[in-house]
Amino acid sequence: MTDTAPLLHRIPSTSTLGPASSDTSSLRSLTSSRYRRRYPKPSPSATRRALLLSFLCSLLSSLSAGSITIFSLYAPTFQSTLHYSQYRINGLASAASIAMYIPVSLLGYYCDRVGPAPLSLLSAAFFGLGYAGAATFFYRGQQGDPEAVYWGLVASFVGIGVGTCSMYLSAVATCAKNFGRGRHRGLALAVPIAAFGLSGMWLSQVGDRLFSTDLPGDLGGKRVDVVRFFGFLAVLLVIVGVIGAVGLRIVDEQELIEEAVEELERSGMLEGSRILGNGVAREGYGGVDVDEEEEEEEEDMIGAGILDPRKDQEEDQKIKTWVLNAETRRFLTDHTMWLFAFGFFFMIGPGEAFINNMGTVIKTLYDPDLRVGGAGGHETSAATHVSIVGITSTIVRLLTGTLTDLLAPSPQAGHVQIASSTELQRKRFSVSRVVFLLFFAVMLSLGLAGLAAGWVQGHGERFWVISGLVGAGYGAVFSLTPIIITVIWGVENFATNWGIVAMFPALGATMWGLVYSAVYQEGARRQAVGEDGGDNLCYGVECYASAFWAMAGSVWIACGLVLWAWKGRGGWSQRGVVV
Repeated sequence: MTDTAPLLHRIPSTSTLGPASSDTSSLRSLTSSRYRRRYPKPSPSATRRALLLSFLCSLLSSLSAGSITIFSLYAPTFQSTLHYSQYRINGLASAASIAMYIPVSLLGYYCDRVGPAPLSLLSAAFFGLGYAGAATFFYRGQQGDPEAVYWGLVASFVGIGVGTCSMYLSAVATCAKNFGRGRHRGLALAVPIAAFGLSGMWLSQVGDRLFSTDLPGDLGGKRVDVVRFFGFLAVLLVIVGVIGAVGLRIVDEQELIEEAVEELERSGMLEGSRILGNGVAREGYGGVDVDEEEEEEEEDMIGAGILDPRKDQEEDQKIKTWVLNAETRRFLTDHTMWLFAFGFFFMIGPGEAFINNMGTVIKTLYDPDLRVGGAGGHETSAATHVSIVGITSTIVRLLTGTLTDLLAPSPQAGHVQIASSTELQRKRFSVSRVVFLLFFAVMLSLGLAGLAAGWVQGHGERFWVISGLVGAGYGAVFSLTPIIITVIWGVENFATNWGIVAMFPALGATMWGLVYSAVYQEGARRQAVGEDGGDNLCYGVECYASAFWAMAGSVWIACGLVLWAWKGRGGWSQRGVVV
């Protein structure tokens, strides 16, 4: 990087917990030697077992966490059974989306500092309460006044959103920190992210095949038994959350922090900074060497009860917090992060809105008179396209993770990139991760534009092209964005950094959900079809075209913002950042 503004600000004197002892140049050696004395390095076989257990638990969590992505499977049931308007349906989806994204920065901060296991246990509580509450309120709405239970449903979906965020973040952060420092960092992140996409596919099939009933009369199709399906999800996700609380662990986390301190120290970015406490750093004093005699003396004092090893453990935690807070400050003050985050906002929002509203979009493809008369022979179902989105998203996430590991340039270290100290893994041919991101973003926009153009109106057999393009683009963007974050800003503070960026899609999904609802309801008002609540339903291109044209334009704007962060003035390319 051409400019190396100070990363770390001086810690206030109120942070002093004990006598200071050395210049910051001795920080790494002091923390490393204390760590080795208290925490002997486990054997390679024990390390492999711990990594395998954590990976399997991460995979299980990711394969179960995406239950909210199948909202479109049961959204038509809310509309037909409780007679909610499209605004109300989107209100439930938006409540879950906001709750899934808005607290992610706080949950990420918590995950980085206390570990993923408590976060997994938290997800079990929120999922259990959320789905049990939603099942209860839906049942009451069937039996009585649906309007009276609406806000109870909103609160339940908020709980489901927080549970989704907690379980997903605990799984991805575990893989990022355990495996994200090696050559296969892209695949290490792509696997749990792909599994999250796959969860929507298998859960939608379970809901459609095991918890659905045929609609009466000549209406055709199926209706999900919402109460039973929500009960199943509540039990499943509580069990998975508890398993994650037992199995999710960061292996050799202290070593990760030591390497981060070394990288910052080597870059000169610790100059003028200090960590205050027993054994670490005060300015103006020479370095302190920790020799064998001093180590033995300290061990004797611990054995005699003169020194309390818990104080050293507390100081290790303070060093960790200090490093993570410093990296958070650097992340927030990097202007390219904000360009990248807003690009993510404009890309993911339309994808989320499409997935949440796919069920009602499919219902607009055929006139109800044709359906009753049997002319709608090529109709398709929401469950089919939830699965298509899940499959394409999964394949592309794994593909992008693997291809970027093979083709994209990579720094040697897994920490925040500093131009003066960045070493590259040279490849004879390389393609930037940003190129992959922009390619799949354009693919996403083509799916949205094809739908807006009316290409599938009256041709449900073509809808797989739209859902496939959107699924591939959405999956790639959601996979490449956290990968790029780890490459540029490191893995030790990953949950916090990714959490900050992941807040933005909540606003995008809500905004575009409202836009689609407004267009849909205006179309329904004009058509005023049917009776007995039929005025809430809309059929034809006018129900969605203008909304999805706007969404396609949003993705094109996002591509411009990402290009600016990459190639613009002061961007990654000019600063020598490898991406």
